[in-house]
Amino acid sequence: MKLQFSILIVTLLMLGSFATASNPSKLEAEVALSSIYGQLVGASKPEFSLFEKAYLGYIDLKLSGLLPFSKNILSIIDFRIPSQKKRMWVIDLKLKTILHHTYVAHGENSGGKYAIDFSNTVGSHQSSLGFYITQETYIGKNGLSLRLQGLEHGFNSNARERYVVLHGADYATEEYLKKNGELGNSEGCPAIPMGLHIPIIELTKEGTCLFMYFPDAKYLENSSLILDDF
Repeated sequence: MKLQFSILIVTLLMLGSFATASNPSKLEAEVALSSIYGQLVGASKPEFSLFEKAYLGYIDLKLSGLLPFSKNILSIIDFRIPSQKKRMWVIDLKLKTILHHTYVAHGENSGGKYAIDFSNTVGSHQSSLGFYITQETYIGKNGLSLRLQGLEHGFNSNARERYVVLHGADYATEEYLKKNGELGNSEGCPAIPMGLHIPIIELTKEGTCLFMYFPDAKYLENSSLILDDF
């Protein structure tokens, strides 16, 4: 079932986003979300409509008990943006601060500069859309890496089986971009700049929310975490 407007109202009431608790309207909810977005501190923000989708899914996961209430980090990747531009944000929602805005590479079979094809299939070497919860770290061939659990059946639920992890890569750095004109590609992992990967992984590990987005028709129609009536 899709995330419903009633859940949104309850959520914003819990967060104290309304002046009164008496039957807030849809318009008031929209204003409250705009206020939260407007308070974010940082040089660059994700587009509001994307933040809205990510934030509401994040809250729904918290209310469902899948995300711990002690964690306030929300990471967003916007695959509508080409790889030669920064398209990942790491946001502290408690501090209302954008902590990182950086590059991220996509899967080699998802496209060149743009990621346009997505898969949940083992061996596809494509990126997978949707909401994830971060899990444990480990040291692999790319150094410190972060395992991801996909939370959306049919879209990213095979993430662990596919070894889709957050890791650093030299092909995701600004230096590589300047030399080659675009980032390199992963085997389906969200790969971030080598060196910057350590503070980002340490910040986001063990129970924070990651949302990878592209307006794929099948995903928008079938995701249980994308609000359909707001």
